[in-house]
Amino acid sequence: MIKFLLWLILFVLCWPLAVLALVLYPIVWLLLLPFRLVGVVVEGVFALLSGIILFPARLLRGPSRV
Repeated sequence: MIKFLLWLILFVLCWPLAVLALVLYPIVWLLLLPFRLVGVVVEGVFALLSGIILFPARLLRGPSRV
């Protein structure tokens, strides 16, 4: 909602820039999508490595208390 209100303010102050931002937003989103996917994959790999490294300690700790 806040982005929309900011866009409306920009539209009132400088409508050509607001229309340009409206047109370019999907293009920029598509260009940044692969970087988001790489971020998700890297985060998953780090979580997997953390789980593998910490697994022996979890086994030695025993069953957790409820």
